[in-house]
Amino acid sequence: MKRVSILGATGSIGQNTLDLIRRSPERFDVVALTGGRNIRQLAEDAIEFNADLAVTAFDDLAEDLCLALAGTGVEVAAGADAVTEAAARPAQWIMSAIVGVAGLPPSFEALKQGTTLALANKESLVTAGQLLMNTARQNHARILPVDSEHSAIYQSLVGEDVAAVDRVIITASGGAFREWPVEDLANATLEQASAHPNWDMGQRITIDSASMFNKALEVIEAREFFGFRPEQIEVLVHPESIVHAMVGFCDGGFMAHIGPHDMRHAIGYALNWPQREDLPLEQLDFAALGQLTFVHPDLQRYPALRLAREVMERRGLSGAVFNAAKERCLDHFIAGRMGFVDMARVIEDVLNDISSSPGLIDAEITLDQVLHVDHLSRQSADRLVKERIS
Repeated sequence: MKRVSILGATGSIGQNTLDLIRRSPERFDVVALTGGRNIRQLAEDAIEFNADLAVTAFDDLAEDLCLALAGTGVEVAAGADAVTEAAARPAQWIMSAIVGVAGLPPSFEALKQGTTLALANKESLVTAGQLLMNTARQNHARILPVDSEHSAIYQSLVGEDVAAVDRVIITASGGAFREWPVEDLANATLEQASAHPNWDMGQRITIDSASMFNKALEVIEAREFFGFRPEQIEVLVHPESIVHAMVGFCDGGFMAHIGPHDMRHAIGYALNWPQREDLPLEQLDFAALGQLTFVHPDLQRYPALRLAREVMERRGLSGAVFNAAKERCLDHFIAGRMGFVDMARVIEDVLNDISSSPGLIDAEITLDQVLHVDHLSRQSADRLVKERIS
């Protein structure tokens, strides 16, 4: 049996992972499950899968989790440090599905034990890609991407020489506002930004899709994980969300990864790697699809893509700045303190603000330094948002 842990078990990626494990319980032994405030779901999953350990990231919910698991034999812990300690529990395969930079320390800890890390937490590579990849090499660990686009690139490169890659195309649905007049985006509401036309995801990633900040992170992630040059990475809006990525080679040929818009494919590929197993996914009917559409993104509509290019040019810890500012601006938009289009403007201001501090962006990339820059960037974002409100 494969010993597995799921960090972020109560989110959509975690729940889809458990769905696949549930279908083949004889193949997997669940070591640790971590979650946030959904204690009921975390406890139910820990009991169903007979987990050794259940952890909530919030100290104030420790008693609730203890009560929910009383008499079950499941070990209970709480707090951010406990989540990181759960990642250190010996396991052959660990899913990193914690949202945001909070997923970085557990991802880092998992790699130190030399395991296979299924990485759905794109922020880990955006903020500390060099550190994460070096840690994986030093500990003979393996990272398998779980973002649908990066899984698609990974699968398209099987048996290929990366040096022969000419260009990589990452597709984007375009999100909730792909048909909106650009001038109307300033009045976009939280409810409208939270409705995705194709994918069933959490609120934060759905809003990031509408602004295409998720795609901006994925562009940076592709550079960090695969080592592509920034000019090799392209983004195309593909409303059908059937082609997840395409890899073009020096001889003019392309490998395209095509599949239904269901995250269980990328999760299942990582879970079963290096084999492929049957997955409970809808079979594509190409005749019913009729056509596949690709258009260049409008950078006025999606300024996040321009900012991603600037981050890749600046290198160093600019990814940590970009991600922290993005997370805080998203918090403020959800709370109603700023408008939809204001997020990109503030994020750009934070990048300029932090970059102007000598030595910060170019400092050595360590876990402590990443978290330090993350903290400073959040403070800068909060200050700039407050100034706009005043």
